[in-house]
Amino acid sequence: MQLDQASSTQLREWETSLAQEYQQFKASGLNLDLTRGKPSAEQLNLSDGINVILGNDLSNESNTDLRNYGGLDGIPECKRLFAEVLGVANDEILIGGNSSLTLMYFAVLFAQNQGFGALGASWASEGKTTKFLAPVPGYDRHFSVCEHLGIELIPVALNDDGPDMDAVEQFVKADPSIKGIWCVPRFSNPTGTVYSEQVVDRLAQLGKLAGSNFRVFWDNAYAVHSLTDDAPELANIMDRCRAHGTEDSVYLFGSTSKITYAGAGVAFAGMSKANIKAFSQHLGMSQIGPDKINQLRHVRFLKDSQGLKAHMRAHASVLKPRFDIVLKHLREGLADTGMASWNEPQGGYFISFDTLPGLAKEVVKLAAEAGVKLTPAGATFPYGKDPDNKNIRIAPSVPSLEEIDRAMAVFVNCVKLASVRQRLS
Repeated sequence: MQLDQASSTQLREWETSLAQEYQQFKASGLNLDLTRGKPSAEQLNLSDGINVILGNDLSNESNTDLRNYGGLDGIPECKRLFAEVLGVANDEILIGGNSSLTLMYFAVLFAQNQGFGALGASWASEGKTTKFLAPVPGYDRHFSVCEHLGIELIPVALNDDGPDMDAVEQFVKADPSIKGIWCVPRFSNPTGTVYSEQVVDRLAQLGKLAGSNFRVFWDNAYAVHSLTDDAPELANIMDRCRAHGTEDSVYLFGSTSKITYAGAGVAFAGMSKANIKAFSQHLGMSQIGPDKINQLRHVRFLKDSQGLKAHMRAHASVLKPRFDIVLKHLREGLADTGMASWNEPQGGYFISFDTLPGLAKEVVKLAAEAGVKLTPAGATFPYGKDPDNKNIRIAPSVPSLEEIDRAMAVFVNCVKLASVRQRLS
């Protein structure tokens, strides 16, 4: 089905056939969900050994009573394990509670209102509306943090090698009220993009170009989440920052939410020692210490970088067949039709799909009425506004293989039906 080569008669015939197929899907009573990138029960089961691994043995390197208060920055062995994931030194990492989103929210909140200790005053003290750059399509919860705190979001294109750095550099040079940029640098949500070495190096230099106390928010949520052994690696931004003398200009984040238990993992933040000092002082106003026992059981369970890699290969063996089914349907149903484009990621949790301009909301609506729930159109853009109304994020991790197969048959039908109807109109 080549859309742009079809006659009006062919389009009407296709519309009739696709509509009949769609009605059959509606009548089948499906109830399938492809909305959020959560680990499946099968993936969570991979980490069940973590529940019994400690027994009654809470011995640890620092001989700390982990049952008590204290240890705001985390236990040494946990810091060492995840410092390697973030690519920072052992004294440049703080281990938090379960959620990296909490650490990111606090980082923005503290920067906006409390400041940076010896590094400078808060963004709000400058008396101007704080602004952030938001590579798009991107992660909706990043956008929500800024929206909640009254920070203006400025979209910039996310290319195949990372953010459009020409645009980024022009923005920050022209407007010192731009104080940050959100980045998911390896297997970006939702495109699967891995930032190139050149892009990482240019991001590391933004601290020299931007206004005071600019920060790169480096959410490396999928640092170890490859689907294949030959997936591209990511350049170390902290090393690049050190080379340019900008190590205070980056905050790095990660967690085990998609490594062990999404609801009972550990989160971590990497920063220069000066940033760690200021951040810890502010964080100490809200808590006395995180769950150190949970930190210890993660260290015992994952052991080291090799143990972590082996564990993530097990995750990939569960996830990759799900991605393969999605891509099979897209290739067989939509390749060379002129109706859509999509990415084929080598890691992460999502597939980014573009309809023809103006059709994403209609496709999501049609799919929902046929029993397949998708992430709302526009969710991957600030304020929920995709200017082209074309991007849809597909999250295939939770449903079973059979459910994904059925859901994607519906999805492809909805894309075709909406595309043909648009052409007819």
